[in-house]
Amino acid sequence: MKAVVLAGGYATRMWPITKHRPKMFLPIGDSTVIDRIFAELEADDRIDEVFVSTNERFAPDFEAHLADSEFEKPRLSVEDTTEEDDKFGVVGALAQLIDRENVDDDLLVIAGDNLISFDVADFVDYFEDHSAPTLAAYDVGSREKAKSYGLVELEDERVVDFQEKPDDPNSTLVSIACYAFPQDSLSLFPTYLEEGNNPDEPGWFIQWLQNREATYAYTFDGAWFDIGTPESYLDAVGWHLDGDSLVADSATLEDASIGDNVHVMGDVTLENTDLDHAVIFPDATVRDADIRRSIIDEGTHLEDLDLAGALIGAHTTITNHPGE
Repeated sequence: MKAVVLAGGYATRMWPITKHRPKMFLPIGDSTVIDRIFAELEADDRIDEVFVSTNERFAPDFEAHLADSEFEKPRLSVEDTTEEDDKFGVVGALAQLIDRENVDDDLLVIAGDNLISFDVADFVDYFEDHSAPTLAAYDVGSREKAKSYGLVELEDERVVDFQEKPDDPNSTLVSIACYAFPQDSLSLFPTYLEEGNNPDEPGWFIQWLQNREATYAYTFDGAWFDIGTPESYLDAVGWHLDGDSLVADSATLEDASIGDNVHVMGDVTLENTDLDHAVIFPDATVRDADIRRSIIDEGTHLEDLDLAGALIGAHTTITNHPGE
């Protein structure tokens, strides 16, 4: 079995934090979103090769990341794009990768920004039991949230309808960008594209596929986060920390109050500052501030601020000194 980790997005909804780094490298505790996936794929002996599908702009970042990692299976497979408007779409990129890498095995496809609570090995077990196209599905518990995803309708465990980002969802069970395809289904990717179908969201392909082949859903409880917005990233950090905080040994704290779900990285300086549900990247300095549900990038200098829901880009200086 081969695996593809989708890592080609530009994460424009999280700029400036992700303007110069892939969102998959955002830390979740002491690891990153994508490294959690790599670790599971590395441990599964059924998966003998892992292709990391990314774009030309971020290829050097991934090359450096993989070179420094302990993982042996992942290797880059680079899309010929450097900006959002050039993207082939996920289905188009997958079809290109299958052709480019001569993939002729069962294929596991998982988004590199997926933080999931189930074991990928259990998903592969389920796929092997059914020997058919399989997706992972999760109940988001809200029809409003369901509007943002591909909606799955099941009879028993079989997918009988799929709606991509419906305006009026009739349920809250959504697909989470984790798929497995038997070897003999791979030829359907070029067929789908040749018919002029939507090359972007995988959900359109699943909607088309389930009318042609029996397609099954592996449903799970627990947690799932799509690290595509600042809110979802902070929620994922909060899920991992579970109310605790993670403060680097090299950080300097003076009269600092650390609340729930706070991650403070290396060489950060905090003085007379309260933090709650926040991520502070390395080498930032924050003085006389109250920071809530915010992400502060590296090398930033903040003074005399009250921030909630803020995204502060790297090497930014913001001060609010009365009387100046």
